[in-house]
Amino acid sequence: MNLVSLALIASVAAGVAQAEPPRVLLEKYRCYLCHADHEVKTGPAYVDVAARYRGNSRAVAILAATVRKGARGSGPWHMPPHPEVSDADAKTMVRYILSLQKK
Repeated sequence: MNLVSLALIASVAAGVAQAEPPRVLLEKYRCYLCHADHEVKTGPAYVDVAARYRGNSRAVAILAATVRKGARGSGPWHMPPHPEVSDADAKTMVRYILSLQKK
């Protein structure tokens, strides 16, 4: 391998290693404006979302799609679509949300 190839491999590996943590992504996409981990705001508390979907083997896929496509509930508020969120970022955030437990 030449030096250019090694540099390219190193830069790709560094990019993969620097994936943003889920809480950083939740801040970046401004999710915490309407949600919080343990308290109800305009949207439900993430811990309540986790409780609702616990045991559902499709929860990650369902909720990641909801993040990207939006949702309309029975109340006056709805979650707007967020197509700017990549599928990978949505799944990272959702896995964090589903890991939450009530205090």
